[in-house]
Amino acid sequence: MQQLYAQQEKVLKNPILEGYYPDPSICRVNDDYYLVCSTNEYFPGLPIFHSKDLAHWQQIGHALDRPDQIRLDSVNPSGGIFAPTIRYHQGLYYILCTRAGGDPVKRNFVITATNPAGPWSNPYWLEDAPGIDPSLFFDDDGRAWYTGNKIPNKERYFKQREIWLQEFDTKSMKLKGPVTLLLDEGATREARNIEAPHIYKVNGYYYLIIAEGGTDFNHAVTVFRSKNIQGPYEIGAKNPIITSRHLGNHYPIQNIGHADFVETQNGEWYTVLLGTRPYGGKGLANLARETFIAPLIWEDGWPVVAPGEGKVLPQFPFPNLPEFKVAKPSVRDDFNSDKLGFQWNLIRTPSANLYSLTKKPGTLRLYLKPENITEKANPAFIGRRQQHINFAASTFMQFNPKNKETAGLVVYQNPTHHFKLEYLLQNGKKVLRLTKVKAGVVEILAEKAIDAKQLFLKVSAQGQAYAFHFATKENDWNLLLGNVEGTMLNRATAGGFTGVYLAIYASSNGAKTTNYADFAWFDYQELNK
Repeated sequence: MQQLYAQQEKVLKNPILEGYYPDPSICRVNDDYYLVCSTNEYFPGLPIFHSKDLAHWQQIGHALDRPDQIRLDSVNPSGGIFAPTIRYHQGLYYILCTRAGGDPVKRNFVITATNPAGPWSNPYWLEDAPGIDPSLFFDDDGRAWYTGNKIPNKERYFKQREIWLQEFDTKSMKLKGPVTLLLDEGATREARNIEAPHIYKVNGYYYLIIAEGGTDFNHAVTVFRSKNIQGPYEIGAKNPIITSRHLGNHYPIQNIGHADFVETQNGEWYTVLLGTRPYGGKGLANLARETFIAPLIWEDGWPVVAPGEGKVLPQFPFPNLPEFKVAKPSVRDDFNSDKLGFQWNLIRTPSANLYSLTKKPGTLRLYLKPENITEKANPAFIGRRQQHINFAASTFMQFNPKNKETAGLVVYQNPTHHFKLEYLLQNGKKVLRLTKVKAGVVEILAEKAIDAKQLFLKVSAQGQAYAFHFATKENDWNLLLGNVEGTMLNRATAGGFTGVYLAIYASSNGAKTTNYADFAWFDYQELNK
């Protein structure tokens, strides 16, 4: 059963979305707030969250939840869907987003909905819209403006990018009119990777915020303003308006950037932004980029983020908003629905006959596929994010492996960095094997002969120390291997942008098969800090 809860201490606690929820964008409609994040190669994509107090968020759907909306078959790891913007205008919700990889023409797109929970339209692909990080601004006169970043025809310096603007026709869903170059550099001289532009109009000025410095330690948010939306834009004298790069390697919140502003119905302002929480070493953020929030005020015609502090804190005072109660996630998913819960993702757009929740009610049946998780493919993989530094995840599996076949529990960062706790047939004997894959190199860490029709599998972590367990009877856990270092499960080691997933997995490793693995439930919970 789900329970209703509200924070016992009435504070605005960071992060507001734990785990891999990067590149947040936010909008308000009356007293409702909606937020969307990137999902890269994972499907369904673009999770939509709802709140009324900015502190408690409930997922209400995915904007990309139908295979016919978008294909991710050929995108690279950490490619795919990123940097969305969500906006509302005259009864219609808009999301603008980038699909990186897969098709050089069909890159930036718009989808719409009358209800943020969906259904969302199929994409309107934008012609002649290069670059990434599209955004949309509706002016007082009803005109709509598209902004994005792009690579210049000739880079003056390493990773120079430009911010451009063009009018957007909401009837034809096409760009129109001349292109205006707003910025060819950030607030810092030769700032790398200027991106994530958003425009707001406050007291007669157009404010343009961007991210610069790259989505790592030097990430920052900077601001510019103009009396004319097409510029020229003056640089804010107090830039960057928020960053963490000046706080050193040991500040608990790093990589702050990629912001979006929102004004409450009571006239307060806040910004959502991405950040990381490294642990166990410099840059080791297995949870990847998460969604944070901070208050802002306007002083002397410019925004001031986290006034009096100048940094994103673990918590801020609660907004002047009524507290919003949301459903607390259950520890156990017993797969009693005919649809997967919102927490679950697949790798890339799924093929037919990947899984079933109805063949054996109360069970997730995962059909083995020839593909495996080391390939750029759509393997038989259903996973959820690691959302806590200390956690435990477990599942109950029924599986009878045949030659080459395997199924089990995966701790997955990307195709070249992961752990597999898998049950397989080896030389005529059934074994449970723990495999480590780092930089594509496969290493067997532990193995135990077990002949069982059913297995309980568990992974837990205390910081960067992961432990792998098994049982043939519920709660009768045996340690297969403990104190397994998890420091490879992050961007600093593995590269890319995504966070750790905990997944059930099955593969026939290239062979044709009709076999399957049944999973009766999956538990996930935070452990004591």
